[in-house]
Amino acid sequence: MILGQKTITNFTQNPKNDILSGLTVALALVPEAVAFAFVAGIDPLVGLYGAFMMGIVTALFGGRPGMISGATGAMAVVMVHLIQKGNEVGIGMETPIENLGLQWLFITLLFVGAIQILAGVLKLGKFVRLIPHPVMMGFVNGLAIVIFLSQLGLFKETVNGETQFMSGQALWTMLGFVALTMGIMFGLPRLTKKIPAALIAIIVVACITIFGGIEVSTVGSFIREGGGEGLQGGLPTFQDQIFNLFYTLQGHWDLILSTAFILAAVGLIESLMTLNLVDEITETRGSGNRECVAQGGANILNGLFGGMGGCAMIGQSIINVDSGGRGRLSGAVAAIALLCFVLFGAPLIEQIPIAALVGVMFMVVIGTFAWSSFRIIRKIPLSDAIVLIAVSAITVWKDLAVAVIAGVIISALVFAWKNATMIRARKRIKPDGTKTYEIWGPLFFGSVQNFNSKFDVKNDPNNVEIDFVESRVSDHSALEAIFNLVNKYEAEGKSIKLKHLSSDCKQLMYKASPKFKEVIVEAVDDPRYHLAADPEKFTKPLSEYSL
Repeated sequence: MILGQKTITNFTQNPKNDILSGLTVALALVPEAVAFAFVAGIDPLVGLYGAFMMGIVTALFGGRPGMISGATGAMAVVMVHLIQKGNEVGIGMETPIENLGLQWLFITLLFVGAIQILAGVLKLGKFVRLIPHPVMMGFVNGLAIVIFLSQLGLFKETVNGETQFMSGQALWTMLGFVALTMGIMFGLPRLTKKIPAALIAIIVVACITIFGGIEVSTVGSFIREGGGEGLQGGLPTFQDQIFNLFYTLQGHWDLILSTAFILAAVGLIESLMTLNLVDEITETRGSGNRECVAQGGANILNGLFGGMGGCAMIGQSIINVDSGGRGRLSGAVAAIALLCFVLFGAPLIEQIPIAALVGVMFMVVIGTFAWSSFRIIRKIPLSDAIVLIAVSAITVWKDLAVAVIAGVIISALVFAWKNATMIRARKRIKPDGTKTYEIWGPLFFGSVQNFNSKFDVKNDPNNVEIDFVESRVSDHSALEAIFNLVNKYEAEGKSIKLKHLSSDCKQLMYKASPKFKEVIVEAVDDPRYHLAADPEKFTKPLSEYSL
């Protein structure tokens, strides 16, 4: 009974909000899917089919209710070289094959999906928790800038076969409707939140241009100027021909597999980062591993039924959440509505002004950008500020995946460096003349050099103890450092004992060398060891224990 209630709650908490927000997202998905298809150099319908299949699968089976997936620019950019190379190979064959690059993309998506499913099965989605907050802030800032810059391309028009930025009356009209859309989205929620402001803004602007006979750039004109024929199409069909084209991959498997790994990585990183962001906005928690599997299944479906694949879309996800979409129903409605546009509503959807959709995305930019970063940039550590700025810049310069990976690497190196300098050794002489080194701080590859510098092997007395009660031996470098230190003392004819090592560390050291059984002291004579080993057992205030 409880499981059934949870399932219903995940599917929809508020059907009206989910349906209306889903329709809003569907309208915003159209120009995005079409534009990313153009970037990849393929038919716009392939982008729309990709958005539908990604959206419906992840909405129903993904790890985050309310999150929207579709064709994305980050993945489209990676596809360009693959498609171009495939087309070159197809034209150069004895029997030329047209659009072979697109068929290669479908085959590649099968591998992309398998890699992503494997990542979910191996529970790699949990590693999103290791992404530091400065990286997250840099990610959303960079993404907001990327979304903003991508919308500037919609301020262009084709004149005498050449594409150029709008000017004069056309530009002012475009800016006016963009401002009107943003004004409605800003003001309407202050009057009522029962209906999505973005949907009302799109309808109002569309009605003004259609019934007012105002000539503006529309979804239809955008598609035709890009080389497409329109939104009208049928249902996605099974691409059985790809199984007869594997022979064309001979000599090009390295390109297929490398592209598959890059697409899988980009898709998962963007999806898991979006999931993390939506988690923070909704104050709930999604499943990264489940999302990996759903993303993989959706990409395999794209390969089999002729879509361009994709991943989570942060802009559309924020539109959905801000419009009240919280359940799986919202994502399902968005995907089904998008397919209905292709099947039945093309003439109507093609009349929607691009200005309305640009206005919606500009509001997404304003909502996505972490404006608080300007306020805290001087209050946080310099290393975190550098990470935040670097991730934002790399996101704009390269792509999201490279930016996040670079940010995590920089943060990890800074963390390792700081911890490497924290190793300390308190030195004291016992009444029997034994010299004790009490080690404090983590012992790992970064702190080994500082650890070794604490000891004076030649001048130390004959009996030496190293107490690890306030230290943690973390890796093989640390084990090797301890092993070499023991050998140095024994080479000088001195006795050395190791005390208060954790149980897992002792097991590792016993496996590494039988010699450690002679130098490790098993008896625990310091109650602080129990506190460090398992602090959860100490439920009372520390003052009540004799430590």
